[in-house]
Amino acid sequence: MPLSFEWLLAIRFLKEGKMQSWLILAGVTGGVAIIIFLTQLINQLQGTIIDRVLSSQAHIVIKPTEETTIRQQNTLITSALIQPRGQRLRSIDQWENIVQLARNTPGIKAVSPVATGPVFVRHNLASKSVALLGIMPTEYTKIVNMYRYMVKGRFDITGDQTVIGTDLAKDLGVTIGDRIQVTTEDNQQQNLTIVGLFDINNKDLNKRWVFSNLRLAQTLLNIPGGVSNIDLAVVQLFQAKQLAQRLKAQTGLDIESWMESNSGLLNALSNQTVTNNLIRVFVVIIVALGIASVLVVSVVQKQKEIGILRAMGAKRAQVLRIFLLQGAIFGTLGSTLGISLSFGLLTLFSLIYKSPDGSMLFTAQLDPKLAIMASIVAMIVGILAALVPARRAARMDPVQAIRS
Repeated sequence: MPLSFEWLLAIRFLKEGKMQSWLILAGVTGGVAIIIFLTQLINQLQGTIIDRVLSSQAHIVIKPTEETTIRQQNTLITSALIQPRGQRLRSIDQWENIVQLARNTPGIKAVSPVATGPVFVRHNLASKSVALLGIMPTEYTKIVNMYRYMVKGRFDITGDQTVIGTDLAKDLGVTIGDRIQVTTEDNQQQNLTIVGLFDINNKDLNKRWVFSNLRLAQTLLNIPGGVSNIDLAVVQLFQAKQLAQRLKAQTGLDIESWMESNSGLLNALSNQTVTNNLIRVFVVIIVALGIASVLVVSVVQKQKEIGILRAMGAKRAQVLRIFLLQGAIFGTLGSTLGISLSFGLLTLFSLIYKSPDGSMLFTAQLDPKLAIMASIVAMIVGILAALVPARRAARMDPVQAIRS
């Protein structure tokens, strides 16, 4: 069959090329491996960074707007900002309706009302300024999964029970079962029993967060029945800003997404993505030029063979397919070997590079979609790179080719 004839000659020409064929195969393998390795590595590192940053905070935070007063000056109406008193807390007006609106918004997966404010905690002679977080555990743990951060005791804040960070416990000299005194700016006091210690992988939060149930915090912070903010979690992380803007337009409240509060992180991730895309483009170009150059040399070396084939009745299309098949073979074999090499590199880097605490920065994983996409790109690049030399071979005049 014609196809068998073309395959036979394509493989034969590659075998005769020997060193040239091995070198271009190594180039394609290395190119595919670099593309998959860098893309997978950057994606996993970005995912790890985002998870560590956002695992301890809400994706969107709703807060009450700043208070303003309206002044009438002749026919000009101006609005002046009222400077709030130090440590003054305000509740979100009709927060129950805002919670319901957020829950009914597509793209929002969790909503948690929070009453939080500054307090002092004391144990014997030790005293620290901290942030009291009054929460509904079933709702808040959908935003920040505190259960995964518990290192001792349990996450239980019913009644007068509390959970604090390991660093704060060390500063106060307390442990499970000890009682601490919470004092607000208004001199409201409450004794709480420690039933759990957490380590959220953030030293600052470990020193500042003190959890209680929502009702107790509302009483201590003097916002009975109110909440100081509403925390939201979204389904798609990078839709947080869009959802925050939509809710802000609907409510008029002060709403901020993680993309705004962590703009530096977002810019760094964007720059990494741009750099990775540039590297991939240059690697593809280099691989394509390598395949094209080898096949051009092959066409020059095989001029007589091509002339004889044409004189024996081989059609232009058949000669064209012979060299296109060589490009496809380079792409297929190179992508297969490149996928294996990239996974080996990912495994090696995951074992060598660790976090400061000794944990793995990332686990060696290979996204099947990325591997398939890289294989398709390698195949297309191989065929396109072979197109110019293939057309040159197909257009050769048999008599001139034999005489050369």
